[in-house]
Amino acid sequence: MSDIKEQELVEEQKLINELVQMVNQKEVKLKQKNNKISSDVLEIKTTFWNDVTINMDEPDDIIETYYSIKQQSQLLSERERTRGIIDKQLNVLNRLKNSPYFGRIDFLEDGENITEKIYIGIASLMDKKDENFLIYDWRAPISSMYYDYSPGPANYETPSGEFNGEIKLKRQYIIRNAKLKAMFDTGVTIGDEMLQEVLANQADTQMKSIVATIQKEQNQIIRNEKAKLLVVQGVAGSGKTSAALQRVAYLLYRYRGKINSENIMLFSPNTLFNSYVATVLPELGEENMKQTTFQEYLNSRIHRECFLEDAYDQMEYLLTTQQDEEYETRMESIRYKASLEFKQLIDQHGENLKMEGMIFQNVVFRRKILVTKEEIYQYFYNIDPAISIPNKIELVRNWLMKELKKSMKLEQSEDWVQEEIQYLDKEDYLEAFNTIEEKDGFSKESFNDFDREEAYLAQMVVKQRFKRLFNSVKKLRFVNLLDMYKRIFMLENNTLKWNEISKFSVKSLNDMNMTYEDATPFVYLQDLILGRNSDTAIRHVFIDEAQDYSPFQFSFIQQLFPFSKMTLLGDINQAIYSGVTNSETVLEGTVSSENETETIILTKTYRSTKPIVEFTRGLIDNGEKIEAFNRPGKKPTLKVINDFWELEKNLIIKVQSLQENGYKTIAIICKTAKESKMAYDSLKNEMTVRLIEKGTLAYEEGTLIIPAYLAKGIEFDAVIIFDTSQYARDEERKLFYTACTRAMHELHLFSIETRSPLLKLIPEDAFEII
Repeated sequence: MSDIKEQELVEEQKLINELVQMVNQKEVKLKQKNNKISSDVLEIKTTFWNDVTINMDEPDDIIETYYSIKQQSQLLSERERTRGIIDKQLNVLNRLKNSPYFGRIDFLEDGENITEKIYIGIASLMDKKDENFLIYDWRAPISSMYYDYSPGPANYETPSGEFNGEIKLKRQYIIRNAKLKAMFDTGVTIGDEMLQEVLANQADTQMKSIVATIQKEQNQIIRNEKAKLLVVQGVAGSGKTSAALQRVAYLLYRYRGKINSENIMLFSPNTLFNSYVATVLPELGEENMKQTTFQEYLNSRIHRECFLEDAYDQMEYLLTTQQDEEYETRMESIRYKASLEFKQLIDQHGENLKMEGMIFQNVVFRRKILVTKEEIYQYFYNIDPAISIPNKIELVRNWLMKELKKSMKLEQSEDWVQEEIQYLDKEDYLEAFNTIEEKDGFSKESFNDFDREEAYLAQMVVKQRFKRLFNSVKKLRFVNLLDMYKRIFMLENNTLKWNEISKFSVKSLNDMNMTYEDATPFVYLQDLILGRNSDTAIRHVFIDEAQDYSPFQFSFIQQLFPFSKMTLLGDINQAIYSGVTNSETVLEGTVSSENETETIILTKTYRSTKPIVEFTRGLIDNGEKIEAFNRPGKKPTLKVINDFWELEKNLIIKVQSLQENGYKTIAIICKTAKESKMAYDSLKNEMTVRLIEKGTLAYEEGTLIIPAYLAKGIEFDAVIIFDTSQYARDEERKLFYTACTRAMHELHLFSIETRSPLLKLIPEDAFEII
């Protein structure tokens, strides 16, 4: 800033003041317009039925009434929509008042004589006549030069063609509350001064927008439009998730009118993470895309007759169970069921089912079999074999519905029906009387009025009792999916330990327990038999923490969204599930052979201080390739203590010290949920702490206790590793690495009795022993 003349600072502040004044004027006009629309909405709601013509006498009158109601409804809907758009615009203007812009390039286009000053902010701002841009949205094509080029030759692409020229000046600004705090002329994408200012801030409970500090490689992620499959492999803290969210914002801007937030799906690692990233897009004036976890999707697809283990329970098992013969069988089972080989086995099973082997269930009513499973089997295989299994199932369903209607008529004369009629309420009898009166009427000459009423009541009773059965058939519950899945384990297979895997799998399923590794294959088989639930409305799918997805799971997701482009974000060094199980992940070459695939690798980390990065990179293979942003800080510390009670005392002292240093987010990270609960029970009466569990929905400031696998994707001011001696196996390196890389400013490790063997991988001068 010392190289910039005082006069330039004055001119920049003057421009900021003028822009803020213009924003205020636009805000006043929008608020007036909003008040008028709000008034219209209230009036329409108040007078809705007064302005609607209602006449149901003739068919033409009914049509006129319908269109009259529809017209009023559309008018109301249009006003509500306009009000929503204005609210978004007001939100953006409010942010522009605080910081109108964060960057500027002076660009001389080839063939032109005048250098244009291009100011860049979170949103566009036009002049009073709405003719010229005063500020360009960071997503605009011309803004891409700010992220991609240093001063010198540059170009940008628009839908109408490519523009070339020269960047004469590149400047970055820090503006807070409409006051210019600092500005830098720079020759690189984003100067260190800008990043230092941003990164020195404390962690927040919400992920922040990074539009002011987007790096060139992150910009490649954000603006990539060509790749059908974009794979982003980034080290911890490299900004891959932030860049992905900016990518969503860019796509919504670039394809405005063609796609909206409903056409974009994010698979996030857990519900806590959904809360953490929830404000990024709204801050940029965009609506949040659809968000779910893969676990939530599986839960929605698997019927409740089985207890479904989730990924976290699986991890707890792997981290806490004694490593005996059954444990090794389970590990082999997890590895195999994650593979495309197992998917091929299920495909083979599906082909076999076209000729034989379908398993059905009896259709039962009041313990009486109405249609046997053998009859369903015979009907199914009598259908033309050229018809697909799902279509044949649909034909069987239609047939069963007809059979149920026949059975329903026969049941009306059964004794149990007469018994139930005697216990009906007066209202039921009145309903029967009114129905017969409306249809045929009663007469003095008729002698069968009682019989007609009785018949109607019998029909009503049987219909009510059959309702559940009809619903079950509609939902295809007559197909025995579970037994057909078990049949897979009777197929011949040369896989290592196949007999042991099969016995273990069938035993679990017989006990009505479905392991997490069985869930995706089961749903996949279900789709082969009942029909695939493809979502054609989704155009872009984002998968965060993609290293936790198996090749089978990813292939399955691709089939769920056949018309979607996909962005995978992950870090193979944080593949904690495959780290423990030694199974393949989707990032390990599985997708590299796909057509239209592009891979971007991020090796520079911005989250942690340089000393923390130098400590953590020793834990992983090729850690020397990780580049630390040059942000100074304290070395991580290690303290070995004698027992759990001494650990408790030291934790309290350490947390108090960190709080005195002004840190608002402090995480005590444990290896497992079991250890987290133990730590919480020990500390909750001594200080204010919050336990984070797999069902926790929101991340809040304060001191929290969390298992390592739930902390992924989130950052904290300071991290305390509860007991590093628990991380003893090489398979737990990635889990340990993930836990340590959550720290932004300080990292402190405690260990009971002995150090973790994994610390031998780290140079002694990378941490302090206290």
